[in-house]
Amino acid sequence: MALSWKARRRWALVVLVLGLPVYIIVAVTVLNMMGRPGILVELVVYVGLGIAWILPFKKLFLGIGQPDPEAGKTQGGNQPHDRDEDEAG
Repeated sequence: MALSWKARRRWALVVLVLGLPVYIIVAVTVLNMMGRPGILVELVVYVGLGIAWILPFKKLFLGIGQPDPEAGKTQGGNQPHDRDEDEAG
């Protein structure tokens, strides 16, 4: 069952506010337990982990910055950004 746009937006917020800080703490702790590797090795590990954390959540974050697609169906297509363009022009 696919999540609605509103549910995906809420879960994305939870992942960013709670999940990302926990992931950062775990990554730093694991790297510290390994000892202090060279700066290039450390950089590669942090960049790799920075990319790896988002892969499971790719579908969750897809389209979150866009307007709600369901709002256009119920309001007849009047989006807030449409009104702003008309008033500015």
